Amino acid sequence: MEKARIKVYTYTRVSTAMQVDGYSLDAQKACMKAFADFNGYEIVGEYEDAGKSGRSIEGRVQFNQMIEDIKSDKDGVSYVLVFKLSRFGRNAADVLSSLQTMQDFGVNLICVEDGIDSSKDAGKLIISVLSAVAEIEKDNIRVQTLEGRMQKAREGRWVGGFAPYGYRLVNGALEINEEEAEAIRIIFDRYLHTDMGSNGIARYLANQGIHKIERQNGKNPYFDAALIRRIIQNPVYCGKIAYGRRRTEKVHGTRNDYHLVEKDDYILVDGRHEGIISEDDWQAAQVKVEAQAKKYEHVNRGKNERIHLLTGIVKCPLCGAGMYGNKSVKHRNGKKYKDYYFYGCKHRLSTRGHKCDYKKQISEEVLDNAVAEVITALVKKPKFAALMQSKINMKVDTAAIDQEIENYEKELRHFYSLKSKLLEEIDGLDFDDKHYSRRKSDLEDRLSKAYDRIDELEELLLDARAKKRTIEAEKITGDNIYKILFYFDKMYAVMDEAERRHLMESLIDEIQIYEERQPNGQWLKSIRFKLPIIDQDMSLSLDNNSHIETVVLMSRKDT
Repeated sequence: MEKARIKVYTYTRVSTAMQVDGYSLDAQKACMKAFADFNGYEIVGEYEDAGKSGRSIEGRVQFNQMIEDIKSDKDGVSYVLVFKLSRFGRNAADVLSSLQTMQDFGVNLICVEDGIDSSKDAGKLIISVLSAVAEIEKDNIRVQTLEGRMQKAREGRWVGGFAPYGYRLVNGALEINEEEAEAIRIIFDRYLHTDMGSNGIARYLANQGIHKIERQNGKNPYFDAALIRRIIQNPVYCGKIAYGRRRTEKVHGTRNDYHLVEKDDYILVDGRHEGIISEDDWQAAQVKVEAQAKKYEHVNRGKNERIHLLTGIVKCPLCGAGMYGNKSVKHRNGKKYKDYYFYGCKHRLSTRGHKCDYKKQISEEVLDNAVAEVITALVKKPKFAALMQSKINMKVDTAAIDQEIENYEKELRHFYSLKSKLLEEIDGLDFDDKHYSRRKSDLEDRLSKAYDRIDELEELLLDARAKKRTIEAEKITGDNIYKILFYFDKMYAVMDEAERRHLMESLIDEIQIYEERQPNGQWLKSIRFKLPIIDQDMSLSLDNNSHIETVVLMSRKDT
């Protein structure tokens, strides 16, 4: 009676369509068939994963199907044949876990080229060592590549990727691009020498017709607030090189999921490039960044300290600067009899090298009441409620930015996969190949470029996500303000000073006053709203029982 032949599965894999270690899929299969025939094995199942990485068993459909067939004892096999251990897997934990599962069901692994048989005494030990060495080598390649980039940063050289806005790359070095650099200088000048924040600067640049010059890493023509904040905080603009401010790290508790993490312990050195602004100006900007982060804390505000409702919002009729609330003490017969609160031009004392001759003190009570009266009259207009409701129900269109985010995420996944494949190809090179050094150098060059593109895409993705958050946040903020306006007169009456101030900051862009008090007793000339709460500029007449006043209401033109 003929002896039953030992049944086996064969498993083949290559990470790319190229040959690996000089053997294509067909060559691997032929080698394993010859081995099976020589040993009298019967191949009852062939499993193949083409174009799949050995970094993880996830995504290897045929490999996982093979394991399931072993568990179900589908064909009663005794061995799985692979050409080399690296074809079975490169992640030590996966290799050992999969092998343990197979052995639990009485199936062992034979690596034909390596001469390893896990059923032998030394087989599993050899497999453990080789798979661990393969993974360590893979990690070493990654570390060496990153170390090379870090060394470039330590030497003050640009580490790769697109040049930051304001610079161009010439033979791998940063040079100032004057066509772009002017916008960078304006951003820092506005930030340092005015009371503008990033949102205000973004509006200023748009109003002045200053747009981003289109380049390969961005099509958005506007300087949005998120970009301006990153420009202000980027030390490259004062001649420094920073590396490692944001790093890709593995998500805790996962094997192959990564995310971007902000780091404090990054490299910061003098760069070989020329700064667009001085280091002193950059440091001064960072001081203001920190101060603005605490802008609304008011930890030292006294309980009885007055909040000036329109400070900074009302503009000087001569120089256009913000007018700020102040207090003077009125005396009668040599004795104090009341405090007088007023708005005055901030440049009247020659601050910051400016001098304004506007000396008048505008009564806070008169101006505050006039502004509240104008808004109350506006919301009572018959057409206003319908207009506000239509704006609240208006949908915000994020289709374009959603598509942009999806494209960046898709390309980023591609380059993450490419990086893994390149690491695997480097790891799988044949040391005995006479072209080994050249092949490794070429692959490492491709790996470095892949890291460059990953850096670029992560930056672009951050930009796009920040832009979407800004759009959505502005919509939410706008809706809330529109809703508040419905009940402005009722809510304003019960708000405290801090709440009223916050509402005015959210609602009004600027207030213009007359240079001289008008015959009707009013100073208020016009109000420009931050949100488009009116369809066009209009005049509003108010009946104060004693007089008629007309105030011009203006909607923002850039919205």
